[in-house]
Amino acid sequence: MTAIFLVSMLFGLACGQATSFCIPTEYMMHVERKECDYCLTINTTICAGYCMTRDINGKLFLPKYALSQDICTYRDFTYKTVEIPGCPRHVSPYFSYPIAVSCKCGKCNTDYSDCIHEVIKTNYCTKPQQSYMVGFSI
Repeated sequence: MTAIFLVSMLFGLACGQATSFCIPTEYMMHVERKECDYCLTINTTICAGYCMTRDINGKLFLPKYALSQDICTYRDFTYKTVEIPGCPRHVSPYFSYPIAVSCKCGKCNTDYSDCIHEVIKTNYCTKPQQSYMVGFSI
């Protein structure tokens, strides 16, 4: 029975690390500029989920770089650019956003991620909406 228990524990630990639930997730965002007439609703994918992490007890004795924990972040992503309708000529109507192709648990890379936890801003439109889904506008 001890061998079965030990194998079960090892299997559980291996699967827990491998299945950390960090996956591309559908996300709807609203984009507007005060100079433009419309708000654009965009369906995209972002990386979201849970990453296994451990908290070290000896925090006082370690340098700060050793204390960072893994987050759910982009492994591979692409950018898409859309045009916000109803913008005057002197305002650039283009907006670029990332689309998560695959995700991983890892250190936060400030080159393409916002690594600071901020208060979530309300995600809504204050102007009439235009939807944008995968290459065509509705």
